[in-house]
Amino acid sequence: MIQLTKDWVIRQFQEHDLESVVEINRQCLPENYPDRFFLGLHYHAPKAFLVAEKEDAIVGYIMCRIERGISSFGRLPTKKGHIVSVAVLPEFRHQGIGSDLVEQGIDGMIDYGASEFFLEVRKANKSAISMYENFGFELKRVLKGYYRDGEDAYLMVMGLDESSEEDSD
Repeated sequence: MIQLTKDWVIRQFQEHDLESVVEINRQCLPENYPDRFFLGLHYHAPKAFLVAEKEDAIVGYIMCRIERGISSFGRLPTKKGHIVSVAVLPEFRHQGIGSDLVEQGIDGMIDYGASEFFLEVRKANKSAISMYENFGFELKRVLKGYYRDGEDAYLMVMGLDESSEEDSD
């Protein structure tokens, strides 16, 4: 899936993108992963591992996985989309690239049957929290000491049909 959005392109990750994605991860996030972790997510759900290209370079990525578990919204076991990591190089932030990655990452997870989505985000990352809230993610709980450096995370969740659930309560 290739989509032109403004002056960048969002497309599926390909193995030859690995070096660029690993470098973005190292520059942007304190949580770094071995190459095999990235490739494992790519093989698991390629439609939900995307990169953003701008000016002939990869400037951001989103990687997700599909998990089975008990619903966060009181339903029976379900497929959940887990946004594992999103990063955009600092000089390309605040242009909508991260939002486009999240939107298309969610679409990719829906293709695998996910009906709920969740992520962990640092409590201090106000801009990311705001972006996720704009998509409809809600704070579920605080994960104390979640990150290696001891910082807490918010667990945020979103269901595809939350509005119809609220109407039925």
